[in-house]
Amino acid sequence: MNRLDESRPFIPVGIAVLTVSDTRTRENDKSGDTLADRISGAGHVLKARAIVPDDKQEIAAQVHAWTLDPDIDVVITTGGTGFTGRDVTPEALEPLFEKRMDGFSVMFHRISYDKIGTSTIQSRATGGVANATFIFVLPGSPGACKDAWDGILQGQLDYRHMPCNFIEIMPRLDEHLRRSGG
Repeated sequence: MNRLDESRPFIPVGIAVLTVSDTRTRENDKSGDTLADRISGAGHVLKARAIVPDDKQEIAAQVHAWTLDPDIDVVITTGGTGFTGRDVTPEALEPLFEKRMDGFSVMFHRISYDKIGTSTIQSRATGGVANATFIFVLPGSPGACKDAWDGILQGQLDYRHMPCNFIEIMPRLDEHLRRSGG
């Protein structure tokens, strides 16, 4: 199954973290802190961090800008994945996806189910690729951020992770753009 090939080098990537919330500030953003700590603890570089309100245009604009930054390889958002009227992160970001990553949602829910049971259905966690940048949309709880990072992202964002990982395919994420000339 999964293993680390220690003969391969660790390759740090640039990651941005976006907290989506009408109420959180840098002082009380536990989910953003959880992700930032895990990102740097794993050896990656936290390139940007921001908090935006639950507003589709603001969410999409911030993430889109980060996907155009050559120093950012991955964007992770936390918050706004539920079912209330203000939960609009998937609606804001899925239109940006050139490719949707259905397996991310499936794996997230499998891991989450082991921790919180059927309550996992109240999350619309999703993932995709836009402008050769991976985007992961997580719930707003620190526990969900821990589960997603520890159970999925830490391994997939490590070049040594076998049998495959996201790092090794990063150089080919924009092949469709190069083939079509744009």
